[in-house]
Amino acid sequence: MSKDEVRSKVNLSELVAEYVHLQPAGAGRFRGLCPFHKEKSPSFHVDSARGYYYCFGCKAGGDAFNFLMNLEHLTFADALERLAMRVGVTLERRSSVEKSHRDLYEINEMALSYFKENLAGTAQAYFLSRGLNPNSLERFELGYSPASYDGLIRYARVRGVVEAQLLSAGLLSENEEGRSYDRFRGRVMFPIRDVLGRLVGFGGRVLDDSKPKYLNTPETEIFKKSEQLYGFNLARRSASSGQELLVVEGYLDVIALQQAGFETPVATLGTALTADHATLLARQGVSRMALLFDHDAAGQRATLSALDQTVGSRFAVRALVLPNGKDPAEVLASGDLESLKKALLGGIDEVELRLEYAFKQYDIRTVQGKRDLLMFLLPRMQAGGVDLLDASEPIAAKMRRRVAERLEIDEKKLSEWVASKSKFKNLSSTQVMGMLEGRGEELRERQFAHFLLQDPRLLSKLEDESLFHSLIVRDIVKVIRETGSREAVFDHFRGRAEEKEVLELMFGVDRPEMMAGAEASWQKIQQMGSEHMEEIKSHLGEKELLQNLVVLKKKLSSVKPEAEMHLLQEINDVQKAVEAERRSRMTRGRA
Repeated sequence: MSKDEVRSKVNLSELVAEYVHLQPAGAGRFRGLCPFHKEKSPSFHVDSARGYYYCFGCKAGGDAFNFLMNLEHLTFADALERLAMRVGVTLERRSSVEKSHRDLYEINEMALSYFKENLAGTAQAYFLSRGLNPNSLERFELGYSPASYDGLIRYARVRGVVEAQLLSAGLLSENEEGRSYDRFRGRVMFPIRDVLGRLVGFGGRVLDDSKPKYLNTPETEIFKKSEQLYGFNLARRSASSGQELLVVEGYLDVIALQQAGFETPVATLGTALTADHATLLARQGVSRMALLFDHDAAGQRATLSALDQTVGSRFAVRALVLPNGKDPAEVLASGDLESLKKALLGGIDEVELRLEYAFKQYDIRTVQGKRDLLMFLLPRMQAGGVDLLDASEPIAAKMRRRVAERLEIDEKKLSEWVASKSKFKNLSSTQVMGMLEGRGEELRERQFAHFLLQDPRLLSKLEDESLFHSLIVRDIVKVIRETGSREAVFDHFRGRAEEKEVLELMFGVDRPEMMAGAEASWQKIQQMGSEHMEEIKSHLGEKELLQNLVVLKKKLSSVKPEAEMHLLQEINDVQKAVEAERRSRMTRGRA
């Protein structure tokens, strides 16, 4: 079996050492920091003799195939092929399709040799004039296709490759008489490799004013331009580890950015980002991307608006604009690296862009306006455009959270509607009103928790935490009452699902309504907190009165006649107290 032969020949410690700094830990054993989770002390062990690894921290373990599949996000077949190439084992081909694909990769490699052999001269001078250095020319395997109509045909013939094979690889074209000729002529050549580094096609650019300016390999058995990203084979590892993927418009932009030290530039092959691209990137663990353009802000907005639904809902996307309408390669060639770095700090967030557009289209002061806006944004509030919600989809979750904040509706009820099977039916006004219930109380309680974490002394003005609707706010109040320390709050929630939410309440992360006192002086925070405390106490007092009112009204149905008048008077007094609380808040609001 090819699989067993590959496994037996792979030196696991050498493979792992390409990703992890290993230290000897006994005969044939090594240890290092685990690549599958963050840790400070090494708990990741490799047994080279047995060919297995294991982490005592996260419990990840397996052989060389498991290691590559989990770390590089590969299928078993891809991991097998990668390791087979590494140890020089020829795999048993199970079908004519696999053999055909293998032949096409080899034919492309042969063509690349032809293009690289013809680089010297005008083509090489062109690349150098664009600011590329010899190392980049070699790293990206750049070449040149001479203007001859049969140069590649003759080159291939002496190497045993016939025209039919070149045609199947997309390297030849045919005229009306059925005569074949070189597809790429008089062009600088950019080889396009897939995520595994296999040569699937080429892109060519003319050096004069001929048309078309750019020409790619046509669709073949191994090349679908809507599935490929130029340079991703080099950017993948950094982008998969959390770095932002930089999506640019041209091959030269990718090379210039890599040359300047940027690790994650890629380019689409003349298409917009597609659902196929989204699938590829998600499978490789990419979560963030920035689109770098050489046009103005209007162009940024248009491009973001045209993003495929799957891309927009699965990734954190920004659009950036470069100075003076230049592309990245031009900016870097002029030596203006700082302008590029500055541009990377700005940009338009795709979620905020869609919210900005939607809120201009609909009047959210009305229930109908809220309904229409929710229907418009529904596709972006779903995880990857599918029916059910997925907690691992942060962008759709962010959209739901921001919509709930802006509309002041209940986020949980919004999420339940988005996940429901009836969401494609018309959203009723009653459903919208249902989402609105309780949201104001929730925001008040969360803002109170924000102020309390700024100044725990505010709690001395509150007597009972049990009346809070929010369980997390109730817990915060309880811990501070017992310890008087906000640090104790963080210790209480550390490692729990609510930990991030508590940090957001403390620092106001991405929640505009929490930012009211973030930059104020300490005295200002105390003042605002005290004022908000009075507001909270008033609402809690009203809530307690209303609960008492419910109890009293229930008693009315069973009270004896002689006690009925007294009970009615008590109900009336409670109703007056409720009105008094409301008037008091209105008076403070006008003050």
